[in-house]
Amino acid sequence: MQEEIENRTVNLAVTTTRLSGRVLMDALRMYLRHRDLKKSRNQQTKDDHPHGEQTVKDLIGQNQGVTSIPLDDIRIRDFSQAARKYGVDFAVTKDKTITPPRYVVFFKARDTDALKQILGELTQKQLNQKERPSLIKQLAKIKNMVKAIPSKARRHEQEHDR
Repeated sequence: MQEEIENRTVNLAVTTTRLSGRVLMDALRMYLRHRDLKKSRNQQTKDDHPHGEQTVKDLIGQNQGVTSIPLDDIRIRDFSQAARKYGVDFAVTKDKTITPPRYVVFFKARDTDALKQILGELTQKQLNQKERPSLIKQLAKIKNMVKAIPSKARRHEQEHDR
């Protein structure tokens, strides 16, 4: 085993018009940089697990404990954006047996504090949306105001000379 490690070889191909010591040094630097980059990518893929929205099976497979919370009137898109903002791993399932359908969000047990913050942010957002006047109603008011303004009657007369 030790001999295999010691006898490992590397093929390095360099295209140049004139082979000099500087060219060899640059080629070795590029090879070492490439090797380090490859090692760091391998480390990330080994240690990494999916983040953000994922399936319930993937979430349970991380062996960190899973808890759930039912959501009734909160839009899932807003929840997903807020969860990504706080870095929470979660899975959403839809219970179609109830009308209107209820969503159940599964998340890691260690993310409970972040989830409280997310839910607080979402409820605040909903309250702000209810207080804001409708854009369509505002546009209708403006249309009526524009119609009420008297328009200038213009005449366009053209003279034809020959």
